[in-house]
Amino acid sequence: MSRAKIASHRGHPGARRGKSGIVPKGRQVDANAMTAIQQLLGGRSRQRDLLIEHLHRIQDRFGHLSAPHLAALAEEMRLAQTEVYEVATFYAHFDVIKEGAAPPPPLTVRVCDSIACELAGSHALLSALTEHCGAQVRVVGAPCMGRCDTAPIAETGHYFVDHASVASVLAAVQERRTDPQVPEYISFDQYVGDGGYTLLHACLSGEQEPDEVMAALEQAQFRGLGGAGFPTGRKWRIVRGKPAPRLLAVNADEGEPGTFKDRYYLEHDPHRFIEGMLIAMWAVDAERCYLYLRDEYPAIREILLQELTRVESEGLARSGSIDLRRGAGAYICGEESAMIESIEGKRGLPRNRPPYVAEIGLFNRPTLVNNVETLYWVRDIVEKGPAWFSAAGRNGRNGWRSFSVSGRVREPGVKLAPAGITVRELIEEYCGGMQAGHVFKAYLPGGASGGILPALLGDVPLDFGTLEQYGCLIGSAAIVVFGDQDNMRDVALNLMRFFQRESCGQCTPCRVGTEKAAQLMTDPRWDRALLSDLSETMADASICGLGQAAGNPIQCVLKYFPEDIDG
Repeated sequence: MSRAKIASHRGHPGARRGKSGIVPKGRQVDANAMTAIQQLLGGRSRQRDLLIEHLHRIQDRFGHLSAPHLAALAEEMRLAQTEVYEVATFYAHFDVIKEGAAPPPPLTVRVCDSIACELAGSHALLSALTEHCGAQVRVVGAPCMGRCDTAPIAETGHYFVDHASVASVLAAVQERRTDPQVPEYISFDQYVGDGGYTLLHACLSGEQEPDEVMAALEQAQFRGLGGAGFPTGRKWRIVRGKPAPRLLAVNADEGEPGTFKDRYYLEHDPHRFIEGMLIAMWAVDAERCYLYLRDEYPAIREILLQELTRVESEGLARSGSIDLRRGAGAYICGEESAMIESIEGKRGLPRNRPPYVAEIGLFNRPTLVNNVETLYWVRDIVEKGPAWFSAAGRNGRNGWRSFSVSGRVREPGVKLAPAGITVRELIEEYCGGMQAGHVFKAYLPGGASGGILPALLGDVPLDFGTLEQYGCLIGSAAIVVFGDQDNMRDVALNLMRFFQRESCGQCTPCRVGTEKAAQLMTDPRWDRALLSDLSETMADASICGLGQAAGNPIQCVLKYFPEDIDG
């Protein structure tokens, strides 16, 4: 019996009495909306974890999510409307339109307002575009888009305008450029021609054993490169030791302001990553892989859809064993348990630990979580040997690191350099020095959450464990360089506003703390004691790394740049 028929029964709690008799409670499903949703979903599964994927289909088709469509989707998926609504309103890339409200204009222009783009003039660009674009175009500010090396960035639909100016963005608007630009990359045939997938074949044929591969990663002292730096080989062993069935979840939700290394590798050499991913699946005997890609990377999505199909057709992966999932604009989903919640079709709220995801992760199964760059290195480490990797490094550190460098340098970009290099060496040897007219003043060693260090500490080795004594973290190795014309008070405020916007709201210290901190930081004179106490409270009491690290920029400015506060 359908819900409508059940609700129509006299006395049922889901019904109320109207002038014409018993009518169902709540918003009713519009027949036209239901037909549209059924046609849009077609023969696709209605399983619960596909909710976000189906919301994307509606958003892509209609440009927004209307109340009738959300009600119809809830009915079609056998979910409560509140379940659908809470998910749809959680993610920034879904435009949920209240009943009776006008939908947004047909085209949205997003202007990145994160720190690298702010340095490049994004605030003025946003203001000018708001004035020049007509009523048929919506102009909004947006968090980091992962293209900090070509700042400032604007996006028209899914088309990115690098080094954006008013003229270049207006030209993209007038020409209705909304499709992603897919760059040239190393194809499957090119990759195989260069020896690619030889290692995977050896693994699948039994020439390599899982213990051998994990031992190579351990001997290389290879650590995860998503931010936490947990030893990769040890993590694989832990997951393999858990009861089957096991899963792999790949974190490609690179949302840390200043970070774009994963985008670079996926756009240029995707199969090196894919091979590492398939080797990880084999090593831990994962039944299925869920690849969670941030929505700001539409070109990469097209690349992966095509190349994963080719990999399956070549027999390198079981058909349907790799599930590409699309994020929806939530920085918090870079946290592994929040990502898992999102893959399950829910709001990206971090889980309390224990249990850890290696034991109870995706769909309550033991889950290996690795980020893109971690898997990208697997082939090279195993084929070239642990000694090759560990031989790299400076200042007593070992291995290679991919640094995303932006800000006041002549040549920003992804810089493959020895772990332990200093930021001063990185600027001079890999970035062509500082931009003309700028003297090195400060830097972010690990993106927005990594803190801010002065040039006086520009000779500290950049690696795990070297920055903590200064109140900072290497994280994902996102280096943003500042010059003598930049005020660190303004930098810290930009970062705090990012944390405020991206807080998931689950825990009070982070939800209230980031909002209060951003408010206090706009005062002409900082209340130093209150801001310091607030930062410590967020660090001590927040559930996940977002709130725990949100106060790092404040503490660093208080400690290293008092003149910028008083000035």
